[in-house]
Amino acid sequence: MGFISSAMRLAGLSLGLVCAANAMAADEAQLIESINLYRSQLQRCAGQVSSELPPLSADPRLVLTAPNIGDLQQAMAAAGYPMKNVQAISLSGPRDAAAAMKAIQESFCQIVLDPQFVDVGVFRQDRQWRIVVARPLLSARLGDAQTEGQKLLTELNAARTRPRQCGGQSFAAAPPLAWNATLASAAEGNSRSMANNNYFDHKDRDGRTPGDRAELAGYDFQQIGENIAAGQDTAHKVVEGWLTSPGHCANLMNPQFRELGAAYATDPKSDAGIYWTAMFGAQ
Repeated sequence: MGFISSAMRLAGLSLGLVCAANAMAADEAQLIESINLYRSQLQRCAGQVSSELPPLSADPRLVLTAPNIGDLQQAMAAAGYPMKNVQAISLSGPRDAAAAMKAIQESFCQIVLDPQFVDVGVFRQDRQWRIVVARPLLSARLGDAQTEGQKLLTELNAARTRPRQCGGQSFAAAPPLAWNATLASAAEGNSRSMANNNYFDHKDRDGRTPGDRAELAGYDFQQIGENIAAGQDTAHKVVEGWLTSPGHCANLMNPQFRELGAAYATDPKSDAGIYWTAMFGAQ
């Protein structure tokens, strides 16, 4: 009986540890979801209003479990993550993801709202949290700006073939978009402006909006829309990010848009390295 009792106690302890681990993993995932929701909306941070940002992608290489990670760049190299830039947030005390998110908003909003970062990893141990955000080195071999823009068109049209839920909006499958060279030229100009001037916004440094840029390019439109992205080095990653962001998703699923022009631009001196613009239109 003593053996059975001990075995039962061990089984109970093991089950408790598994449940605790599952709960912490769920909290880690919930915190990433909360960070991405926060990024998807305009936020006031450090006296400025942020842009609507694409979601961060969860990357297991950024889940740093060691109690003391020491040099962050060395930790990234050891994890096999080819980084361009990285930041880590350490929190002590939050009992759950909601409390951790509140602490991030209060003290670390500038880090999670930095448009250069594209990946995230979260590790939690009891009430200790470590959130790592990073921008990888560009690894993909990209074609010219508009060739990659047409790859973006292919990805977007594939996404439009099925119904989708974009936040609170439901969309049926939408007709494919047609390539428009005028919109592509405007998109390339906007991507180049963001890259060379190191900003991420739908309004350019001269105060022009997407509609202004389309009009200046000679596109006579009834409707115009724009999605932008930064940091991702393939068209597939760009569209994956947009699909998980309600506003970007709604744009790309909008059945009233009939045409698309898209392009990217790079500048190694910029924060994000690579910037993408997709302009949706209907004439």
